[in-house]
Amino acid sequence: MWSLLKSKIWLWRNVLITTPTVTFIIMAIRFSGFLQILELAALDRLFMLRPPESRDERIVIVQIDEEAVRKLGHPIPDGVLAKILENLKQYQPRAIGLDIYRDLPVGEGNKSLVKVFESTPNLIGVQKVVASIDGSGVNPPPALKKRDQVGANDFPIDRDGKIRRNLFYLADKNGNNVFSFSFKLAYLYLNDIGVEVGQTEDFLIKVGKVIFPPFEGNDGGYVNTPDQGYQVLINYRGDIDKFHRISLIDVLENRISEDSIRGRIVIIGSTASSLNDLFYTPYRNSVFSSPKRMGGVTIHANTVSQILSAELDNRPLIKTWNQVLEWLWVYVWSLVGATLIWLLRSSKRKTTPPSSIALAGFCLFAISYFSFIYGWWIPFVPPILGLLASAVGVTAYLAQSAGKIRQTFGRYLNDEVVANLLESPEGLKLGGQRRNITIFTSDLRGFTATSERLPAEEVIKIINLYLGYMADIITEYQGTIDEFMGDGILVLFGAPTAREDDATRAIACAVAMQQAMEPVNQKMEEMGLPKLEMGIGINTGEVVVGNIGSEKRTKYGIVGKQVNLTYRIESYTIGGQIFISESTLKQAEPIVKIIGEREVKPKGVQKPITIYEVGGIAGNYNLYLKKEEEIFSPLAKAIPFEYSVLDGKDISKTLQTGELIQISENAALVAIKPDEAIFIPTALTNMKINLLIPINNIEKSGDIYAKVLEKPAEKNSFYIHFTNKPPEVSKYFDSIYKSIKNHK
Repeated sequence: MWSLLKSKIWLWRNVLITTPTVTFIIMAIRFSGFLQILELAALDRLFMLRPPESRDERIVIVQIDEEAVRKLGHPIPDGVLAKILENLKQYQPRAIGLDIYRDLPVGEGNKSLVKVFESTPNLIGVQKVVASIDGSGVNPPPALKKRDQVGANDFPIDRDGKIRRNLFYLADKNGNNVFSFSFKLAYLYLNDIGVEVGQTEDFLIKVGKVIFPPFEGNDGGYVNTPDQGYQVLINYRGDIDKFHRISLIDVLENRISEDSIRGRIVIIGSTASSLNDLFYTPYRNSVFSSPKRMGGVTIHANTVSQILSAELDNRPLIKTWNQVLEWLWVYVWSLVGATLIWLLRSSKRKTTPPSSIALAGFCLFAISYFSFIYGWWIPFVPPILGLLASAVGVTAYLAQSAGKIRQTFGRYLNDEVVANLLESPEGLKLGGQRRNITIFTSDLRGFTATSERLPAEEVIKIINLYLGYMADIITEYQGTIDEFMGDGILVLFGAPTAREDDATRAIACAVAMQQAMEPVNQKMEEMGLPKLEMGIGINTGEVVVGNIGSEKRTKYGIVGKQVNLTYRIESYTIGGQIFISESTLKQAEPIVKIIGEREVKPKGVQKPITIYEVGGIAGNYNLYLKKEEEIFSPLAKAIPFEYSVLDGKDISKTLQTGELIQISENAALVAIKPDEAIFIPTALTNMKINLLIPINNIEKSGDIYAKVLEKPAEKNSFYIHFTNKPPEVSKYFDSIYKSIKNHK
């Protein structure tokens, strides 16, 4: 159980690391205040997108518009204002709010105005509290102040200059709490209809059954925002069109109906732009145009409506989550982003990671939107950033992993093949195309016999050493390693990318690889292992190259008779030789140095072909093979042996006998007695030999492999090149060879 859980944790480690990390970073940014403007902008967008609400018929706005300013001047004289209030009083409103500063007399009629103030118990005036945000204050009308019929006209203004909060009360310069203008108007209305307004045991304001929780500095998207006084978030109903409106001139001239005033709250205030009593609010936010402003009287109407509607209409207040839920919310969406990318990393579905993230983002917005309709301000910016950041984080991890995979993949395929598979839209499609390319194959002579005598670990060590050197050279010459076949290598020059000098580079690569056998054999000698010899065959022709296999398992490779011909050409080589076809020579000459040629008839080929032995390549490459002439020394006593001819991978059952009469470091001259000769092997024939003399107390030696050389010899004799010798035979021949050299 623990093992399974451990493997799952390891598999999902990136998601498990990314999610909390992103959450912590996002919340750190959130509580540093950098996301506040974005979150408030998102809140404004929710206000704008929310379905329009019905008009609040309980509130009437008497607007001081531009017409009233032109006719009555500014400020309005006290006598005119008294007349307006008297006209309103006769229609018996439940409350009258005068959103006009009148701390000093204006024009004529002050006594009349004071008389109206003193005779109107449901009239509320305004004052600017000294302890307000901008530090300035405006005194209330003295007559109304004496009767405690004054409310604070202050609103907290956010950093972006918008009003999103209302004050139920705040402290003046003497430390006394002053209730807000809107709260006092709402109180008069609710008291008149019998709704109790008071406080809970925790000193929270309660209207009927509704408790108004005070705003705190980190609520919603706010960060360390001043929360002095008793603040609440404004749940705007809308612009001025959500309230009944009457022109101040109509009131003054008594052109209003009794039904439009009776039993309602009447708020008198400015809507004229020339009076500059305008403020930025969520409902005046626009993306494609300059933001507009809302009259202060309309904001008061919204705040009064909020208080009334919460109790009388069950209209929701704007509620916020605590910090624990917010942390969890961001964590959840960070987890969603990381998980979606992780799950879709290898999915074959039509859904792509970007579209899944976009869908998740839409779901997040939908949750925030519908929650807001029901009064919950759920943070949107931190979780959407968590969703995106975690997706980017996992994507970056996958990109890094892809880089590592690409690097690992490159160990199995040439970088160009990897690029073709991973970057080309057609790269992964099954199928191929006909292409004229140069095919290169190499093989270690007699390595199969050597590997049978060594532990598997030693064999792998030898192969890795050899292939390590060879792969580096092939890469240097821009060859595509198509396949490692044990000790053999199949390389393509011209696929997937064709170049004009493919044949030339293939030959240069072959010479460089033969030269690299010297350091390889130095390592082999240090490891106490036998030397290696390599043969190389190169051919140029038309093949089908591309992705071969099925949807589940695919190999980039080549198919065609030219591939088989390349293997046949390579099979004629002995250690250290490079044979190329005529088609390759034509593309690469004249800088190729040819040191020999012969006509052969490989299996599966109808007509004989000419193959050429390469001794080097000139030009910019300037690479040449060391050609050491074999020095044969006569043996004092011939060494008898028996041999079988190899036909491909099969060993002939016919045994023949012969004698070694001369030897060199890597070759020997063989003599066959005329009366014992069944047939004389032709040049390039492979043989298996066993010496018929005791070595290490064993009467018959282990298997020796050799190839018949083209070197001319007398009748009933031929030269052979040893391709593989058992260690005891090598020591025996070395001792003989050294003994002969010492006696010379």
